[in-house]
Amino acid sequence: MRITKINVRNFRGIFNGEVLLPEHAVLVGDNNIGKSTLLEAIDLVLGPERLSRRPVIDEHDFYTGKYIDLEGNPVPILIEVVVTDLSENQARHFRDHLEWWNEQSQNLLEGPPPEETDIVHVKPALRIGFEGKYDTEEDDFIGSTFFASPTKEDGTHDTFRTSDKRLCGFLYLRTLRTGSRALSLERGSLLDIILRLHDDKNFKIWEDVLKQLRDLPVAENPELGITDILNSVQVAIRKFMPADSVSNPHMRVSDLTREALRRTLTVFMATGVKREDGSDYAAPFQHQGTGTINTLVLALLSLIADLKQNVIFAMEEPEIAIPPHTQKRIIDGVRSRSAQALFTSHSPYVLEEFPPEQIVVLKRHEGQLTAVQATYPPAVKPKAYKEEIRKRFCEALLARRVLIAEGRTEYDAWPAAARRLHELYPEEFRTVEAMGVAIINAATDTQITPLGNYFSMLGKTVFAVFDKQGAEQKTLIDSSVQYPFEAQEKGFENIVLNGTAESALRRFAMQIVDGGEWPTHLTAQKPTSTTPLADLREALRSYFSWAKGSGDAADLLAICSKEEMPEFIVNTLISIQKIIEPPEATDLSVDEDDAETLPEGEAFTV
Repeated sequence: MRITKINVRNFRGIFNGEVLLPEHAVLVGDNNIGKSTLLEAIDLVLGPERLSRRPVIDEHDFYTGKYIDLEGNPVPILIEVVVTDLSENQARHFRDHLEWWNEQSQNLLEGPPPEETDIVHVKPALRIGFEGKYDTEEDDFIGSTFFASPTKEDGTHDTFRTSDKRLCGFLYLRTLRTGSRALSLERGSLLDIILRLHDDKNFKIWEDVLKQLRDLPVAENPELGITDILNSVQVAIRKFMPADSVSNPHMRVSDLTREALRRTLTVFMATGVKREDGSDYAAPFQHQGTGTINTLVLALLSLIADLKQNVIFAMEEPEIAIPPHTQKRIIDGVRSRSAQALFTSHSPYVLEEFPPEQIVVLKRHEGQLTAVQATYPPAVKPKAYKEEIRKRFCEALLARRVLIAEGRTEYDAWPAAARRLHELYPEEFRTVEAMGVAIINAATDTQITPLGNYFSMLGKTVFAVFDKQGAEQKTLIDSSVQYPFEAQEKGFENIVLNGTAESALRRFAMQIVDGGEWPTHLTAQKPTSTTPLADLREALRSYFSWAKGSGDAADLLAICSKEEMPEFIVNTLISIQKIIEPPEATDLSVDEDDAETLPEGEAFTV
């Protein structure tokens, strides 16, 4: 079984959204884009324990917090999940609710025409829904899951019960929140799931533990004083109540109910520290390191997958507090043991483990969630994909906005200039990172256009900065990105050297000379405090050419004042910031994507 499609309406930050999922997938995008919301939505439909929590939903689970319309009618949260690849047992169990999914057209067939159901790419599917709303009579929030097909004559649907959900085998792991209770026996914990899979042992454990605890003496030694106090309490109470109603008060470790034990029982693990007597010191498992706990979660997942076939795992950020090689093991281990594995991640080491078609890039605009599966980036061959995605493309895939720089020098220089301006004027300028912009090195001006098309296809807001172009090349760039910025000089080094004030050029040159870093083969051009400006620029041009790709242009911009910095660079950064954060947009609750409303596709010439 695997989840093929999910529709979400009016849930948290998503007013409306439809996402198609491949066999395995990693959901990527900027923070607060909707990655965790999608997994939470699936959990509301398929999670066996999800509806047992109180409350099932609350006010903040509704889009913009609106759960009642102007007429006083409830505004429901609606979620629908389509699952395919059913096992024989699942198909037999759900036979009265099956529909048919066309893998080529990626939709459900209208009705069950027999001539189409035998086609190879048409398979049985199960459509399941969740509806949550505010109950005005009970003054409470309610939620239920149901089979979306068939619809009864009165418009209702059969209930999708907890036993049905367990047969689907969905398990949602919120990494930061799951580790602290993974080895507890709370309902829905990993250890509880494993115990449920051993049906014959589930009942016996509680009876055995309860019997032991009933007989366990607690503070019964008179020297401790507890028994004397309790007896005094008994004597005092008997002044007001019959003697047979209150007797023999004593201490126990808990309420001695199953629910109390679920909250109390904790697995202890050795910490690697020895006591004075040489024995191991053990502590509750949640006191272990975060990386150890998360690795422990992986081990429990392996047990669950071995005990229960056809499992769908959904996992948030498996990289947290875990080194790269373990991240890879988690991804490979979970994926190999599951019918479907769904992840959210910000890690390049996680992303490189997935082929492009399994990277699902999310974008949200005015509550509308869209998703697109990635493809191989331009000019990147499959053999070089892993290295390239980690080095060049990962940050851009995870961001909402992308700035394409023409080469390595520009890739280093633009963020350095933005950081310098922010350092000098923190209230006026933002860093590139603070604006949510990821920079990508195009390596050459001819790659700006294909990269612009690629990231635009993924739903990113795309900026490009480049030097003077020919008419044909400029037209191609303008059509591929939303916000192109063209300089009026050819060569970024010329933009920097001709646009930077003389004072900054001399300061930078003398730092290199005084630091003993001026190259010996350029000794004839070594600058001095009296070198004419034209000669100084030529000397630094030679130096930049020799040190190309070493970030020296960025170092120069990093020592400039705003007035010393090239106007093209300052004005371009101002323009980008105004596009992302228009001066009039003072309401911080507005989605940043909504602010990007300036005209697109026309080159900004500064």
